[in-house]
Amino acid sequence: MELATDVVLHIHDKTVSQLQQVNPLLLTTATVVSTYSFVYLWNLHRDDIGIRKRLLRRFFSIVKCVPWVRRKINDEIAKIEESLHKTIHEHDGEHQFLTQIPTKAMEADDLMKLVEEYSELEGPRYLEGRVSGAVFNDEKDLEEMRVYEEVFKKFAWSNPLWPKLFPGVRKMEAEVIRMCCSLMHGDEESCGTMSTGGTISILLACLAHRNRALKKGIRFPEMVIPTSAHAAFTKAAEVFRIRAVRVPVDPQTFRVDLKKMKSAITSRTCMLVGSAPNFPFGTMDDIVTIGELGLAYDIPVHVDACLGGFILPFIEDVHPFDFSVPGVCSISADTHKYGLSPKGSSVVLYRNKEYLHNQYFCDADWQGGIYASSTLEGSRSGLNIALCWASLLFQGFDKYKKHSQSVVETTKKIRDG
Repeated sequence: MELATDVVLHIHDKTVSQLQQVNPLLLTTATVVSTYSFVYLWNLHRDDIGIRKRLLRRFFSIVKCVPWVRRKINDEIAKIEESLHKTIHEHDGEHQFLTQIPTKAMEADDLMKLVEEYSELEGPRYLEGRVSGAVFNDEKDLEEMRVYEEVFKKFAWSNPLWPKLFPGVRKMEAEVIRMCCSLMHGDEESCGTMSTGGTISILLACLAHRNRALKKGIRFPEMVIPTSAHAAFTKAAEVFRIRAVRVPVDPQTFRVDLKKMKSAITSRTCMLVGSAPNFPFGTMDDIVTIGELGLAYDIPVHVDACLGGFILPFIEDVHPFDFSVPGVCSISADTHKYGLSPKGSSVVLYRNKEYLHNQYFCDADWQGGIYASSTLEGSRSGLNIALCWASLLFQGFDKYKKHSQSVVETTKKIRDG
């Protein structure tokens, strides 16, 4: 022990002796610069992008400046642009595009003729059942279309930003959320909001869990997501400055590797993500085990059920994925997919108000008065809410169950050849 003490004292004395020979101003400057550089690099390491990704971006930006590399990239981009132009803009040359608002109002009959012309451009391909993931409704159901026409007439101008002016829409949204919470086995504390689509629902959940982490003093939040998770999580990471820690899926089951997910958890993790199911493979992650991880580390678990939210609840012997699973704190589900609502509606659900309130925005110091909104949007279309509400009531549990069974049977036929 004495020997170690003597060695330390010797090193200390020698260091002090050498530093005394250095100019104090130079020594102070070097200390400040070194400390600043270390803190700067450490923060880069901890932020949402990270040093490795920054260096790679810088490296590739330099490589792209090399003339022959730039030419090769430009050639490939030109090929892609040509391919996209052929597939998307194939018939644009056959039609005239409007570029200015007409000086005089167009007659209603003329306008409807133009609407019919634009409608014919879409073609019947998605009505032939040959398109996957774009349209889920059957426009041939005239009774359903009649209902939506009447809803449009009554709620086209409604805006839920003003709940006192549009109490009917406010009630409709509350009922949609309560019906969806009940479907997901939420108790009376469960809650949520509607959004315009699955991506926004995912963004809202990420925003809520990020804000919760910031309140807990986590400066550089991270979310642990499977590589099979929807790209909206990557978008949320970029928008809200959350580091996305990606966990690979098992090569046999195509479900997230739970051991690697556990090892990816740190003190900065603000949420864990599981899919029910994911888009690339159609497989369900083990939500029960992910929920156990969330409980063990006090981390909210989000389940992305945008694709399966209105299929799984109507199928027997399905793996638990909703609020019946301890640890699941939020769920995103698309009403405009297998919920069969017209496009432009989705829901994000929370286990209780603690999580929902972290989604809210409020500015009490704005000179125009108190401004608050429950979602990313200020004004919202009450029409989308009304159409979603109407579709849930029009379809009913029995129809959803019938549709879900049809999807499962078709999937099995495709699987079995």
